[in-house]
Amino acid sequence: MKKLNTDGFRLSIAWPRIFPHGRMEKGISKEGVQFYHDLIDELLKNDLTPLVTVFHWDMPADLEDEYGGFLSDRVVPDFVEYANFTFHEYGDKVKNWITFNEPWVFSRSGYDTGKKAPGRCSPYIKDFGPLCQDGRSGFEAYVVSHNLLVSHAEAVDAFRKCEKCKGGKIGIAHSPAWFEPEDVEGGQRTVDRVLDFIMGWHLDPTTYGDYPQSMKDAVGARLPKFTKAQKAKLKGSADFVGINYYSSFYAKANEKVDHRHPSWATDSLVEFERKIHLYMFNTAKMAVYAAGLRKLVKYVKDRYGNPEIIITENGYGEDLGDKDTDHSVALNDHNRKYYHQRHLLALHQAICEDKVNVTSYFVWSLMDNFEWQDGYTARFGLYYIDFQNNLTRIEKESAKWFTEFLKPGLKQKSSKSTFSEEL
Repeated sequence: MKKLNTDGFRLSIAWPRIFPHGRMEKGISKEGVQFYHDLIDELLKNDLTPLVTVFHWDMPADLEDEYGGFLSDRVVPDFVEYANFTFHEYGDKVKNWITFNEPWVFSRSGYDTGKKAPGRCSPYIKDFGPLCQDGRSGFEAYVVSHNLLVSHAEAVDAFRKCEKCKGGKIGIAHSPAWFEPEDVEGGQRTVDRVLDFIMGWHLDPTTYGDYPQSMKDAVGARLPKFTKAQKAKLKGSADFVGINYYSSFYAKANEKVDHRHPSWATDSLVEFERKIHLYMFNTAKMAVYAAGLRKLVKYVKDRYGNPEIIITENGYGEDLGDKDTDHSVALNDHNRKYYHQRHLLALHQAICEDKVNVTSYFVWSLMDNFEWQDGYTARFGLYYIDFQNNLTRIEKESAKWFTEFLKPGLKQKSSKSTFSEEL
C-alpha cells in the first residue's frame, strides 16, 4: 500500500499537497498531483461525477508564516496560481468546482472567535479569548473574507479562460443555518440581518458585486471596500450557490452590546443560542429541523434571482461517548436515517411546490472522518470507521437505507452519481 503522508503531502488535504511550500516556484509535489489524478480517474471509472473543492481551509504553513495567509492581499496571486494549476491539470476530467468551502466559518471562527484554526481573536472574546495568542476581533475576519472574495473572483476569471474547463461550472459552498424570529418585535428584519451577516457576506458580492447594505452600515470603516474593477469581476462570479445545511436557530435582536469590544457578534446585533428542533437526542451534534432547509433554499431563490442551488453538505453528527466502539449502538443509526429522510422530503417540497432550482444533494459524509476541532469523536458517516482496527469500514443502517433508496435511479443508464472531494 502506497504511503500517503510523505513530505510531499505535508499532512494536509489540498493546497500544500500539490504545492508543499505554497508556490509553484518552490516546487510541485508530483506525488500529490498524481494522487488526485488517480482519485478522479477511479471516480469516473465507477460512473461518479466529481465536485471538487479547491480550498477547504488548508493554508500552506509557509505562506501563513511569510505574510499571515488570508490576512494579506499577497495571498491573491498565490491562491490564483494554485487554483489555476488545478483547473488546467484536472479541468478535462472535472467540470464542477467550488473555490472556497464555508467562508463565513473560516473567517469568523478562525479570526474573530478563535474557535478554529488559526485560532486568532481578541482577549475579550468569550470562551476562546484567553486561549488566543494573537488576533483582533471585529477587524481581521472582514479582512480575511475580503481577500478571500477577491481571490475567488480572480480564480473564477482564470477558470472561465481555461480551455480545458469549457462546459464546467464553479461556485462557493456557503454554510448558513435557517432562522426564525424569537421575538415579534423586529421579526423578519432580524432574520434578514443575521442571514446578511452569515450568507450575504459572501453571496451578495458574488451575485451583485458588493457587500449587503446592512453590513456596510454596521461595520463601517472596518469593512474593506472593493474597487470598481473588483466589483465587476465579483458580480455574477458564481454559476451556482452551494449550501451546507445542518440546523436552525431562533434569532433575537440584541441592541445591548459593548461597541468598545468589537466583533462579528456586536456588528450583527443578533443572538441565536436557542435551537429549533423536531427532536434532539443527547448524542446529536446539532438540532434537527428539516423545514429550515426548505425555507432556506426558498429564501435564496427569492433574494438572489432563482440561481441553481447545490446542497453541498447535509448530515447528522453523533458523539457516542463511551459507546463509540459499541457496534450494536454505532451501526444502528436510525436517527441519521430519519434525518436524511426528512431533509430529502423537505427538498422535494422545495423543488416541486416552491419551484426552487435545486439540482444536486450531497450527504456529509460517506464515512466517519476527522471533524476539525472535534477530531474523531464526532461521527457523521453513513459508514462506520473502526479507528482501532485498521480503519475498517462497516455499513450503518443509514447506508443500507440509502442503498435501497437510490436503486431505482441507479438502474437508469443515463443517471450518474456525484462525489464531493477537496483537492
